[in-house]
Amino acid sequence: MNKFEQKENKLNQLLDKLGTLTSSYSQSTIEAEKIQKEKNQLNLEKTEIEKKNQELMREHTYLKEKLNKLQSELSKKSDIEDKFKEDIDDLSQETESLVEEIEKWQT
Repeated sequence: MNKFEQKENKLNQLLDKLGTLTSSYSQSTIEAEKIQKEKNQLNLEKTEIEKKNQELMREHTYLKEKLNKLQSELSKKSDIEDKFKEDIDDLSQETESLVEEIEKWQT
């Protein structure tokens, strides 16, 4: 974002200089028109860049929210998996305990 702000500042400075040049020097109308066209072109490019930046910021926000949601879902699934493993371990211990009891009764 810092580079974008620097470029915007430089562009604004250039536009100000072009405006000053156009009004301060007595130039031929052809040169003044050329400078005005360049100024208009720079303004158009600036507007396009700002629109693209806004679109990128919206997309960034959307993707960030989606990533947070996926991370939350992953965390929930991980918790469920851990609980499942714990339940399996408990059942395994109970089974071993039952097998030992059966063996005691058989002997």
